[in-house]
Amino acid sequence: MAARPGPPSAVTVVGIGADGWQGVSDAARTALSDAEVLIGGRRQLDLLPPLCAGERIVWPSPLRPAVPRLLAEHAGRRIAVLASGDPMFYGIGRALAEEAAAPHVLPHPSSVSYATARLGWPLEDVEVVTLVGRPTARLAAALHHGRRLLVLSADAGTPGEVAALLRDRGFGPSRIRVLEQLGGARERTTAETTADDWAHGDPPGDPLNIVAVECRRAAGALRLGAVPGLPDAAYEHDGQLTKRHIRAATLGALAPAPGELLWDIGGGSGSIAVEWLRTHPSCRAVTVERDQARAERIARNADRLGVPGLRIVTGAAPAALTQLPPPDAVFIGGGLTAPGLLDACWDALPPGGRLVANTVTLESEALLAGAHRRHGGELVRLAVAHAVPVGGFTGWRQAMPVTQWSAQKSPDPASGAAR
Repeated sequence: MAARPGPPSAVTVVGIGADGWQGVSDAARTALSDAEVLIGGRRQLDLLPPLCAGERIVWPSPLRPAVPRLLAEHAGRRIAVLASGDPMFYGIGRALAEEAAAPHVLPHPSSVSYATARLGWPLEDVEVVTLVGRPTARLAAALHHGRRLLVLSADAGTPGEVAALLRDRGFGPSRIRVLEQLGGARERTTAETTADDWAHGDPPGDPLNIVAVECRRAAGALRLGAVPGLPDAAYEHDGQLTKRHIRAATLGALAPAPGELLWDIGGGSGSIAVEWLRTHPSCRAVTVERDQARAERIARNADRLGVPGLRIVTGAAPAALTQLPPPDAVFIGGGLTAPGLLDACWDALPPGGRLVANTVTLESEALLAGAHRRHGGELVRLAVAHAVPVGGFTGWRQAMPVTQWSAQKSPDPASGAAR
């Protein structure tokens, strides 16, 4: 049966695999042959035969800023853009969909589909982490004992970097295989090894590869769960750390949701922002910390715990808040007595935004009581005690109680403005 043509579009995005021209559909061949402009990576363009006679343009670096410029330069011409595998799965299709009017997409099986088929792994049970144009540290957030991961590699050096990160994060026993040139004539899968046994001296393999990881945590390695309330030992800190049980309650009040942005004021060790980001890959966070040494410590914690995308602003609030994008939620963990800080944070929230503030001092508690009177919400006191030795017995040691105010900004029923 002949392929059904898609809707008319000035831009067609064609997925192509390691099998090149012979692996694309008839509809894709027609689009590539008819195109006046062909845009793609050098490797992808070299897979096309001479009958694809359009002007060939190699993506510049950095790629993303070049998309609107190239589309504008060739407006009115038939453009075909080449993408690896499925263009809408960590591919150029997303950028084109944001810039072009309804591009016509002709997908090819992705490397992930090929990999799960070769490994016999159900796709719905696998987590995919891309390291293309992203720091290797982000893989750390996906490490859980027993989980299967597919890591999209940036180049031939990525498998070695993955093995090194696994060893460093306490997952050296994890099993690794590297799948190269999937779907092509030079397809190869390496023998299974562990991160601990990775052959450091071996030359790198093919740059077109995907890394399959079966996570195994080493004996004695710190266990990190998937919900807020990581062990305090997971953080490097100087004492300025929202402790585990208070942290879990605080994240519960902040209620992160996919895609939302948090302002973490008075970052300390960055634990609130870090665990906000770990709740979903699309969450975003900015932490504001006036002490340079602590800001550097926050960066190390974020990197180690798999959220290197945490934005760190070194400066004092509220002055440091003026250039930040509007938040969906704000946490104030320090500096509450700074003049105007609480009001500035509340004013920055959109309707529906949440604010949570913690304190252990009477002076700051008075400010939170006043905010509670003005804006409502919940004012609670959180107390935690730990069992400790008392001579030959065991007793309770009470930590300083934490006063927490949490509130959600809602529209004023009379004016429609937010309260």
